[in-house]
Amino acid sequence: MTSAHPPPAPGRELSNPPTDGISNLRFSNHSDHLLVSSWDKTVRLYDASADSLRGEFMHGGPVLDCCFHDDSSGFSASADNTVRRIVFSHGKEDILGRHDAPVRCIEYSYAAGQVITGSWDKTLKCWDPRGTSGQERTLVGTYPQPERVYSLSLVGNRLVVATAGRQVNVYDLRNMSQPEQQRESSLKYQTRCVRCYPNGTGYALSSVEGRVAMEFFDLSEASQAKKYAFKCHRKSEAGRDIVYPVNAIAFHPVYGTFATGGCDGFVNVWDGNNKKRLYQYSKYPTSIAALSFSRDGRLLAVASSYTFEEGEKPHEPDAIFVRSVNEIEVKPKPKVYPNPPA
Repeated sequence: MTSAHPPPAPGRELSNPPTDGISNLRFSNHSDHLLVSSWDKTVRLYDASADSLRGEFMHGGPVLDCCFHDDSSGFSASADNTVRRIVFSHGKEDILGRHDAPVRCIEYSYAAGQVITGSWDKTLKCWDPRGTSGQERTLVGTYPQPERVYSLSLVGNRLVVATAGRQVNVYDLRNMSQPEQQRESSLKYQTRCVRCYPNGTGYALSSVEGRVAMEFFDLSEASQAKKYAFKCHRKSEAGRDIVYPVNAIAFHPVYGTFATGGCDGFVNVWDGNNKKRLYQYSKYPTSIAALSFSRDGRLLAVASSYTFEEGEKPHEPDAIFVRSVNEIEVKPKPKVYPNPPA
């Protein structure tokens, strides 16, 4: 690294952060609004560009995930087993429905017009938020899973569900009666995060053991030959490998490159097609709990928030950093071919 490019500051720290662990954060598809869920039982809406807290909703238990519906409303998944709709513009919320155990993940499908939730009760549920409140009017279906749901990701009509026991189910939202594919993670350890490629051809999956697997939906031999896994978020100390969980994966909406965040406090940016690391940001105060690129890829929100991988211990305060993304950090570098012999 030459002195011409000093490592940039970690980004602008947002005021009024959550007061306990940050479970997720997501940028809106329409603006620089940022939705944040936390173990402090809140969902907060920020304007990331203006550094202003636009709204705050208190739940009955820790909030484990959140997502936008449109720019003025969203949904949340709570450890009190509820799925809630929150309307920022009116400061109101209602309960869309319930699971039988904490709700770990939530996604809104623009393609299906449905909310999809995954729970530790080993089910996936689909909800129609256009129905009036009350579970009997909004629940579209309940789909048993092999184990507790840990992570969900959507691309178009495809839904990827990662569960405990290293299982992965792939669904077509237009026919939820059974999974299109039932897979086992190619990584040996517990899954932390799954995120679909923006181009819809596959997904990246990370584990607690400092690895990411790059997978493809197409089951043909040629496509399956392209899959691979790589090590990341590790360091060597006194000849020993110290390995950290990879908690977060976020794809860049323009270039299809992706960032990973680990319990080592680092955010790395990768070019999956060329199997290269493009960038490593300077270290954050504590574990990276969540990552999200803004809709145009110009901002990256980073949750620096201890994830209790080493149990209860003194740790840095939970913080959200919003950094401006430089093209050099996320744009794939063209392959350099040797000159052909004269």
